[in-house]
Amino acid sequence: MAIDAKQAGQVAQLEQRGEKLAVGESLYQKAFKRLLRDRLTMSMFAILVLLVLFTLSAPLIENGFNVSYTATDVMGRFATMGTTETEVIDDQEVTVYHVLGTDDLGRDHLARLAYGGRVTLGIAVVAAAISITIGVSLGIIMGYYGGIVDDVMMWVITTLNSVPTLLLLIIIAAVFRPNATTLALVLGFLGWTGTTRLVRGETFALREREFVIGARSMGANAFHIMLRHVAPNLISIVVITLAIDIGAVMLAEAALSFLGLGVQPPVPTWGNMLSNSREFYAEPNARHLVIFPGLLITLSVLCLYVIGDGIRDAFDPQLGNE
Repeated sequence: MAIDAKQAGQVAQLEQRGEKLAVGESLYQKAFKRLLRDRLTMSMFAILVLLVLFTLSAPLIENGFNVSYTATDVMGRFATMGTTETEVIDDQEVTVYHVLGTDDLGRDHLARLAYGGRVTLGIAVVAAAISITIGVSLGIIMGYYGGIVDDVMMWVITTLNSVPTLLLLIIIAAVFRPNATTLALVLGFLGWTGTTRLVRGETFALREREFVIGARSMGANAFHIMLRHVAPNLISIVVITLAIDIGAVMLAEAALSFLGLGVQPPVPTWGNMLSNSREFYAEPNARHLVIFPGLLITLSVLCLYVIGDGIRDAFDPQLGNE
C-alpha cells in the first residue's frame, strides 16, 4: 500500500531515532515468544535435553570409567555406588569406576542406564512417530471427506478400541519374541486411534473456513487442499500430541516389561531394568537398581507432559496478544 509524504516523513523520523515500526506477528511467532517466557516449560526442556545427551554419551561413559554394560562379574555383584577396583585388561592394570555400582550380575549400572535410555527413547520416538503419521493422515481424510469414508473409518476405530490392548500384546508376544523393533511397531500401530479422532474433529472445523472454501472454488483438488491448507493448521496439535505420546509409550514400555511382554534381557531398557531389579529391593546394596531407572522414567515422562502442556498454552489464543 502506498504512503503519502507525511507518512514517509514520520517513518524517516522513527528510523532516525532508532525505532522500528510495529509489524504484525504470526501465530507461531507469538507462540514461540510465550514459550520462551514460560520458565517451567523451558526448564523441563533443558532437563530433557540433558537426559538425551546422557543416553548419547553411553560409549564415552564406558571408555571414561573403563566399564562395560554387557560384561558380567559375579564376584563384583551389588557393588555400592562409587566403588573403584583395579583390573588387568590386555596385560595392563586399569582402574574401573562403578559410579552407580553394579547389578546382580556385576554389570555397571551407569552404563546400562545410558544404553537402556537409548532403547527406551528410541522405542518411544519411533512408536509415537508411527502413531502420529497414521493418526494425522487418516484424521484429515476422514474430516475432509466425511460421509461414507468417515463412517467406515469410525467403525474400524471403534472396533479396534473395543479389543483389549493387553490381549493383543499377549498374543503378539506369544507369536514374536519381543524386541525393540517389534515393540515400537506394535505400540505405533495400536496407538493411532486417539490422534485420529482429535485430528478428525479439527478438520471438520477447518474445511468450512474461508481459505479452504476459496481454494476449492479456484479449482484446487482435495489432495492439494489437505496438504497445503489443512495440514499446516494442525502443526500445533501434532507437536503437542507427539510430546504426550512419547511419554505415554515410555510408560507403556515399562508396564509391558513388568508383565514380561517388553524387550527381553540382556538388552537393557529402563522398563526391564526396573522390572528385573524389584526382587532385589530388599538387598541393602541393591536399592539403587530400582531407584535410578524409576527416577529416569518419571523425570522423562514429567518433562514431556509439561512440555506438551506448555506448547498447548503457547498456542492458546485466549491468552491474548502478549
